[in-house]
Amino acid sequence: MKNHWKKIASVIFAVLFIASVFSVLLGGGSNAETFQSRNKTALTGVITASRKAPKYIFLFIGDGMSYPQIQTASYYLGAKSSDGEVVAVPLSFMKFPVTGVAETYDSSSFAPDSSSTATSIATGNKTYSGVINMDTTYTKKFEAISEKLKKQLGYKIGIITSVNLNHATPAAFYAHQPSRSNYYEIGLEMIESGFDFFAGGALISPNGEKGDQKSLYDIAREKGYKVVTKQKYAEKLSANDGKTIVISETLADYDSISYEIDAKDGEWRLADYVRKGIEMLYNDTGFFMMVEGGKIDWACHANDAATVIHDTIALSNAVEVAVEFYNKHPEDTLILVTGDHETGGLSIGFAGTDYDTFLTNLSNQKISYAKFDTDYVAGYKKNNTKFSDVLTDIEENFGLVPKYKAKLDTNPNLILTDYEYEKLYEAYRRTIDGYRQLNEEEYILYGTYEPLTVTITHILNNKSGINFSSYAHTGLPVPVFAVGNGAELFEGYYDNTDIYFKLAKLTSVK
Repeated sequence: MKNHWKKIASVIFAVLFIASVFSVLLGGGSNAETFQSRNKTALTGVITASRKAPKYIFLFIGDGMSYPQIQTASYYLGAKSSDGEVVAVPLSFMKFPVTGVAETYDSSSFAPDSSSTATSIATGNKTYSGVINMDTTYTKKFEAISEKLKKQLGYKIGIITSVNLNHATPAAFYAHQPSRSNYYEIGLEMIESGFDFFAGGALISPNGEKGDQKSLYDIAREKGYKVVTKQKYAEKLSANDGKTIVISETLADYDSISYEIDAKDGEWRLADYVRKGIEMLYNDTGFFMMVEGGKIDWACHANDAATVIHDTIALSNAVEVAVEFYNKHPEDTLILVTGDHETGGLSIGFAGTDYDTFLTNLSNQKISYAKFDTDYVAGYKKNNTKFSDVLTDIEENFGLVPKYKAKLDTNPNLILTDYEYEKLYEAYRRTIDGYRQLNEEEYILYGTYEPLTVTITHILNNKSGINFSSYAHTGLPVPVFAVGNGAELFEGYYDNTDIYFKLAKLTSVK
């Protein structure tokens, strides 16, 4: 009988113990935010109590990059490196010891934009799509982690991007505007930030929206910045040059850095700007560097899988430069790699290829959609080029071959079916005739892009076993990869605002 009561008492004790644990974790079970904040405080408290704050912080953001973009790039490298066996070749950051997952919704949508998601990462606050570091009343400004590290700890700050320096994502680390389109005002805030190193594409609207205001570059020089637009001068830069703005010498679409697939030998890639940034920022106090692979997003909007892959690999190469630095300063360095949102609804798998993929097909693409538009399509429209001549260019640049031109050794996966040929001809006709978006069906087919170009990439994507569901952003969460001092804090499933809070707790900024 005694044993019977002992068993009952043990069961009651176990139940009470489990209930008490859940009560502590859930704050009474009524407030998920309380649980999140208590858990966050407890975890960060343990980490910061056991080590010094990281002195050198790298935050890499692949704009539009989530799991699909990362895995597609990894699988593509694996397909190219094997003799038919299915293997994956991990990107540099896929080897990091800590991974987490961040939700990306903003105050407007579950499919948010870059300004609001970058605001969340940089400041820990949600806001509307299109807004940079301001609340939903457009009256309160949020201070970014980069600004706090500069003011409170004296860290040097670097901002690097493959798109324009006053574009949404980089702007979230120094600007505060009710609209991401306030490019001139954002540029002024960039200069006023006093940050130490900026590098990337040219400023949008450097003379204001109407072109009648003082050049942002002249204002920057007056404020003590050295503005460099030639690569040979950028190569010679050192920390002794002080505050610097480097604009890529070779500007591509919308005055951005070239897509990786289009870059020429010797032309600086994202990795080169990161290497120079480290040289310019390194000091005993510390630095924070935000690096954006911004054109991953642009290529996803255009549904250009091959270009997405190459720019994702370019970001991986840039991360590798930071890893080299980390290996020399492991106790003082933290590297984070994440995305702001997913773009395009990219999927590995297509109805027309069932369970198969043919990713090596994408290696036949030699040029981005944007460069094909400028170097080829513009001429087609001007000269009313014949479809047969256009098909020759398509074969040369994308590997797609019409049936009548196929040879015995032609890859059957690249031969255009009758259905694909008709789709391509219809798109060609719309481009030559001067396409204007007229209805829902045409938007689904072409988005806002040249019908011919986007149809080419759609066909090559689908033949490779890749598909896109959108020309816009989606609501997928994004991965967070971490290595170095404080990396374990970034494990788990959390909101993208927590990236800011974890960094703030690690560095003790207020």
